[in-house]
Amino acid sequence: MSLTSRLLACAVLALPAALSGETVPYRIGAAFSDCVDCPDMVVVPPGRFVMGSTQEERTKLGAMAIFDRMESPRHPVSIAYKFAVARYSVTFAQWDACVADGGCDGYQPDDAGWGRGRRPVINVDFANANAFVAWLKAKTGQPYRLLSEAEWEHAGRAGTTGWWYFGNAITPDNANYAKNRDRTAPVGSYPPNAFGLYDMTGNTAQWVQDCYHNGYEGAPADGSPWLKDADCAVRNVRGGGWDLQAWSVRIAQRIGDPIAIKNTHLGFRVARDLPQ
Repeated sequence: MSLTSRLLACAVLALPAALSGETVPYRIGAAFSDCVDCPDMVVVPPGRFVMGSTQEERTKLGAMAIFDRMESPRHPVSIAYKFAVARYSVTFAQWDACVADGGCDGYQPDDAGWGRGRRPVINVDFANANAFVAWLKAKTGQPYRLLSEAEWEHAGRAGTTGWWYFGNAITPDNANYAKNRDRTAPVGSYPPNAFGLYDMTGNTAQWVQDCYHNGYEGAPADGSPWLKDADCAVRNVRGGGWDLQAWSVRIAQRIGDPIAIKNTHLGFRVARDLPQ
């Protein structure tokens, strides 16, 4: 093959699937995007982990007593499938592209005067997050969705067992939390975890599919969303935000929010099912 032919072949391989017409191999760790305005997605591997937190973790970090119940009992979860997770939380640029394309119910979230672009979208409730997912599905024909809570913790831990994915200590160099920036940061401002995912700790918390349960008794162990026997007017939120203390941005930390709540530290990221 000539040098010119090899260069042309490489250029085609570098194109997103939606542009090249080729099938994405969906290799573990591979990144792809289904359209110009779509989130960058990363292929997350199957895996096993222990979901929840220890008493030592909660006590040493001064977590409120409610989380003794919320994050217990610790239990093994086995996710037998690979799936794709957005590299970043959904940004204002992506949300605004959805609105410009006639999606997201035309809703324009307030950016609190901090700017839009690559900052994570804020002031979005559970229905808003699902409206963005619906637009992505219609635009690409692909099975986008929110993560389940177990998928989120698997993706957030990225094979680690510490209180955060970078260990048992946190500093302002690791994440945006405790008002150390006094606002959200552009996505990707801090180091990613081992799966290549950014801001799984701090910056903005993230809606997940699961309905609220005040403990883990009876929780699914296969990565599926927990939707039964619960208050689904409240959905779980993971990851913590820019204005929350260190104990609130742990990987195991979980809390329920009313589905209509909107604030400056709550956003979301998306997932996508893959051929296995």
